[in-house]
Amino acid sequence: MTYDGFDFDLAEGPQQGPSWQRGNWPLADSDDLTAALDPMQMQAAVKAAVRDASAKAGKPVDEAAIARAADRSIRAMMLIRTYRVRGHLAADLDPLGLSQQELPADLTPEYHGFVGAELDEPVFLGGTMGFESATVRQLIDTLRANYCGKVGLEYMHISDVEERRFFQDRMEGIDKVIEFSENGKKAILSKVIEAETFENFLAKKYVGTKRFGLDGGESMIPALEAVIKYGGQLGLKEIVYGMPHRGRLNVLANVMAKPYRVIFHEFSGGSANPDDVGGSGDVKYHLGTSTDREFDGISVHMSLVPNPSHLEAVDPVVLGKVRAQQVIRDDLADHSQVLPVLLHGDAAFAGQGIVWECLGFSGIRGYNTGGCIHFIVNNQIGFTTSPQFARSSPYPSDVAKGVQAPILHVNGDDPEAVTFACKMAIDFRQRFHRDVVIDMWCYRRFGHNEGDEPSFTQPQMYAKIRQHPKVSKIYGDRLIAQGVVTQDWIDGTAKTFSDQLEVEFEAGKTYKANKADWFAGRWSGLHMPADPETARRNIETGIDKKLMESLGRTLTTIPEGHEVHKTLRRVLEAKREMFDKGEGFDWATGEALAFGSLVSEGYAVRLSGQDSGRGTFSQRHAVWIDQNTGGRYL
Repeated sequence: MTYDGFDFDLAEGPQQGPSWQRGNWPLADSDDLTAALDPMQMQAAVKAAVRDASAKAGKPVDEAAIARAADRSIRAMMLIRTYRVRGHLAADLDPLGLSQQELPADLTPEYHGFVGAELDEPVFLGGTMGFESATVRQLIDTLRANYCGKVGLEYMHISDVEERRFFQDRMEGIDKVIEFSENGKKAILSKVIEAETFENFLAKKYVGTKRFGLDGGESMIPALEAVIKYGGQLGLKEIVYGMPHRGRLNVLANVMAKPYRVIFHEFSGGSANPDDVGGSGDVKYHLGTSTDREFDGISVHMSLVPNPSHLEAVDPVVLGKVRAQQVIRDDLADHSQVLPVLLHGDAAFAGQGIVWECLGFSGIRGYNTGGCIHFIVNNQIGFTTSPQFARSSPYPSDVAKGVQAPILHVNGDDPEAVTFACKMAIDFRQRFHRDVVIDMWCYRRFGHNEGDEPSFTQPQMYAKIRQHPKVSKIYGDRLIAQGVVTQDWIDGTAKTFSDQLEVEFEAGKTYKANKADWFAGRWSGLHMPADPETARRNIETGIDKKLMESLGRTLTTIPEGHEVHKTLRRVLEAKREMFDKGEGFDWATGEALAFGSLVSEGYAVRLSGQDSGRGTFSQRHAVWIDQNTGGRYL
């Protein structure tokens, strides 16, 4: 598990798992001893395994010893299962230490009956977690390292066996530690330094201006880069981002690679586009962009959707855009080429109903995008409200359990852990095509908008934050201790980037856009009208009589053997009379003619939403249901 930069090991290549479909959740597998529900079956399986091991070793069969060994193995396996389910409760997640709790009793060996000398006796595990046998003390140490470190994993609420094994294979075992190569560590630290330096630069150049900085959550930047690079190697060609205002400028600069001079120009009030096109008129922390980034010869197109609204309103826009791009790329069957990434605040993810609405649509055939990566910047505060006054669940991510999404809680003061979590998230999404959530615990170093005084309402939290070192300091000191970098290297990296920003800042003063970014690609050829006053669309929209008669026959002819409802039959007969007489057309028939004529010209027509086939008031009837078989005719 050593990664050089963001060049993660892909020796086995991407493996495609079964597409998740709503309701297709198999029961727990019987060959996973820790997932078995019947203690008698577990005991029998362990006894058989111990007998077999004794026979192979040429030892006499001692039934009493086998029974004791079986009992110890069962208790050890239940201990493993408890860590899989609840180990995240003891994970080291909160950088500020405000949410730390004692080790839950059921994660102790004593709770499972292991005391005294038993802790150092070998227990038969039959290959579970990579151990044929291990002492309870070894097992506990490994479980705590796997499940109670800087990453806390929630995945045992998932019914699909292969999805659970995906995480167990990557998390469990004595050798499963998060470890990057020296180049990888330097790359991560460089991005953290750039993220921090950028925020500091904005604060210095635009004193008193709202920027909704990422200060305290900078580990997100190298982690999002890992999604781009690793995703590209797994077949990804495009990423569509949606996010709130918090950290948007940093993402634009250091993930989307939007030129710094353009950001500074826009931040100072300049137009994002030429005067003859017109600017967006939006504020700097709502702006979007699109770009291409290339890693190891693989190019990924990325777009950040503008968000001139509040909180989570952008979510369905991103998902709809991804769905459309998957149609364009013929990617609906595999969902491997276009990825939605939604960034959230903790209070918004837990509190905004639109989040659940989007999650609830994630597995529905007409809306499925093949899985979204949700990244929660968990500041542990919503404007001025602490979590205990804002939600009734332990985590802001708990709503995602409703669609059995895996959740990776991670300590934002450990950039390696956050990067590892994002790598695992994109691997899971590309393999199983399901939503996955990263809950990065961090903090908001300043007030809600830099001008706010947070100590009015959170004095203890902000007393802690004022004393808390920055992410670059914590991680930099760690790499210095490891001999990976020196303080001179860190200072030099920060100065080089700061000098670059100064040059870009000066260039931004005279920058002038020379093209409109929204009239490119598939929008090429569109332009503002020369005279907007006379640019009304005065064109003929009628159809010829022959096409209308053909459409009329299609709209009123019931296929042979298709039994429609008797009332619908009367509706269709009335509709046929409209076409025969050429008069009395209602709005529903006019709509059907419009749809039909578009389809006849090769245009796709998509109706979505509840009741859209029949029509909310039974006026449309675009879908006829066979009264005997339930078959559909469009």
